[in-house]
Amino acid sequence: MRILIVEDDEKLSHALKKGLELMAYAVDVVMDGETALRRIEANHGDYDLAILDLNLPKMNGFEVCTAVREKGISLPILILTGQDSAEDKVKGLNIGADDYLTKPFSISELEARIRALLRRPKDVTPTLLECKDLTLDLASRKLYRRNHEILLSLKEFGILEYLIRNCNQVVQREQILSHVWDFEFNSFSNIIDVHIANLRKKIRTPGNDYIETVRGVGYRLNSDS
Repeated sequence: MRILIVEDDEKLSHALKKGLELMAYAVDVVMDGETALRRIEANHGDYDLAILDLNLPKMNGFEVCTAVREKGISLPILILTGQDSAEDKVKGLNIGADDYLTKPFSISELEARIRALLRRPKDVTPTLLECKDLTLDLASRKLYRRNHEILLSLKEFGILEYLIRNCNQVVQREQILSHVWDFEFNSFSNIIDVHIANLRKKIRTPGNDYIETVRGVGYRLNSDS
């Protein structure tokens, strides 16, 4: 899952990015409201959640959230702020924020809020994803074939999650990049091919590689092969 952090405190934004990446999220950071609004307008389909501070330069978080909702963008928004007044919380929720977390907070509490938001609605973001005999547990970040756990790296987990969500569909390398890596990643790198090769080795069974390479296009996870 891919998250946009909008936070002008460089130390805090770096800590949040690092902590969430260790939990297998792809994370981008912007540091002012105007840049955040432009990024969300242009790329909201690439993100699963925005974490939005209120006290931002150029446009504050209230203004960003209001503008996003006025444009009909339904991206989940978690407001993150040091302001603890009931009035601010009510205002944030009334203009379209989905949740509100007050500083200081623990990374475990933040992740719990993120997971709760990403489960809405449950029919769109289920806890378990299945394709053939593979089961991906999003809550525990584990992969199982029947009852046997298959150990994956964080990026392998992210790639497989995206492939399972698009089971039997061809996905382009650029689509995988946009959902599993951040905007700073070098798209000319062959790192996706390396991760796909490693993932194939881990999940293949005799006579079944699961992941098909569609030359010149991308990859497909097959449920019926």
